[in-house]
Amino acid sequence: MAASRPLAPTFAPPDERSEPRSREAGPRGSNLRERKKAASQRRILEAAKTIFFRDGFKDANLDEVAVCAGVAKGTLYRYFDNKAELYVAVLAHDGKQFEDKLARAIDSSLSAPDQIRQLGRFYLRHYVEHPDYFQIFWAVENQELIGPLPEAVIESVTKLWERSLGVVAHTLERGVAEGQFAPHDCWAVANMLWTLANGAIKSEQSPYERRLRARPVDRCFEDLVELVLRGLAMAH
Repeated sequence: MAASRPLAPTFAPPDERSEPRSREAGPRGSNLRERKKAASQRRILEAAKTIFFRDGFKDANLDEVAVCAGVAKGTLYRYFDNKAELYVAVLAHDGKQFEDKLARAIDSSLSAPDQIRQLGRFYLRHYVEHPDYFQIFWAVENQELIGPLPEAVIESVTKLWERSLGVVAHTLERGVAEGQFAPHDCWAVANMLWTLANGAIKSEQSPYERRLRARPVDRCFEDLVELVLRGLAMAH
């Protein structure tokens, strides 16, 4: 007999339909409804994130998302029309948090090279603390395994990464303007840094790549950032 699939954790009481409806009217009642709506959406996103991470986009079941979020299926569809829209919402929620943290990670008093180093350290630390976040984003790059994703999902992820890359590119532009970096295509270099950083992180998922790397990932991170910075400085 096949082993049953582990259930995702439940984030709320069994079903919202059993909750008594508020009789409050006016601004106070409206505020209460808004808080309940926000709480329901938050539980749905947390449950969906867990199930998308476990099963991937193709096999994720919205009925299970509703059960684990503690809401009626009708409630879920009141907020999200379909699975693709819910997937985009999960990505957008996590992506916005990441984007805000990335911007706050920059100390404006530092030089542009030191800001790039600071961004590299932030990116690695964020991965260590939130590995499931990266797994969900990387699902977009493995559609041969999870099945094709709707174009809206691809577009949403692309825009999230573009905004984050813009932070890196802006820092490089500042370095050029202040004479710390030679003139270069800042967007292209930001993409190269991003690709190198993701390559180092992904190597953590593979035992043979970790063995080939032969050094801790944080050392590799530092070295790859320094190599790029050295190249920009040597171009003078």
